[in-house]
Amino acid sequence: MALSIITNIFAGNPLDRASERRGDEAWLAEKADDPHSLAVAIWNGKALVEDLVCAQDGEESKVTGVQIAYLRADMAKELAATPERLLFLGLWKDIAVFAVDLEGGADPAEGPLQGLGRFEELRGIALTLPPPDAGILATAKSMFEWRRKHKWCSNCGQETAVSDGGWKRLCPSCHTEHFPRTDPVAIMLALHDGKCLLGRQAGWPPGMYSALAGFLEPGETIEEACARELMEEAGLTATAVRYHSSQPWPWPSSLMMGLMADVDSDTAAPDQTELEAVKWFTKDEAKALIAGELEGFFAPPPLAIAHQLIKAWAEGED
Repeated sequence: MALSIITNIFAGNPLDRASERRGDEAWLAEKADDPHSLAVAIWNGKALVEDLVCAQDGEESKVTGVQIAYLRADMAKELAATPERLLFLGLWKDIAVFAVDLEGGADPAEGPLQGLGRFEELRGIALTLPPPDAGILATAKSMFEWRRKHKWCSNCGQETAVSDGGWKRLCPSCHTEHFPRTDPVAIMLALHDGKCLLGRQAGWPPGMYSALAGFLEPGETIEEACARELMEEAGLTATAVRYHSSQPWPWPSSLMMGLMADVDSDTAAPDQTELEAVKWFTKDEAKALIAGELEGFFAPPPLAIAHQLIKAWAEGED
């Protein structure tokens, strides 16, 4: 359910997560065997998709993007072989939706899934997916990234076992429960006297500038993290911080919290560690930047919340 008129790419997962059913192993098993249940497939981080074909009255059908290529859940369960690779995503009305995690060098679309779709990198297809599909796939990808990286108990080092439909891992040795990790990130557009500040990292393509960002630290509020990052990376002092919107970011699993931050000066200097350069842009320059029309500079693509922050400010947000 949309709670805001601002919905970034990968937000807006339409499924009822049905978290109250995750602990019911008998119900999950029944749903996984139900011929009406569906599943999405992820292979080495890529999503199984198919062409999205649309036609208007009197016009020839044409490909307008891609969409999830759903499998039957019982097929996904067979491919998974063990509960370790199967995830209960939630319910679409009364239909259960799962995800299966496939790994290995051989493309399953040329094997057991031949003719059912093709695997594509999520970053490359995000803008051509229906927004609900992008949200579903981002959830599955983030969860499987967590599964792969948290197979061992951080308390005692023993191998953990999957539980709660894939949403929890249990250590059989010390009985510690492990839950999915989401890393909070403050990403901010610094504003002063009708200009916004963008920075660039040394490893980025020449001419690319983006909003400043950094991970929240323990014991820190979102506003405090924003102020700290602005001081550390650009030597700026924040005077006011306003929330704009947020975005799940499945590389591997972050929550980007978009902010607008007023600062007390336009005297900015890159720290030469995180940033190699910073630059102030007027609103007209920012509009040209996101349109790809500012010679020598470009912004992150529209799938990134940084692009949406710049766009929102350039088009009238103070």
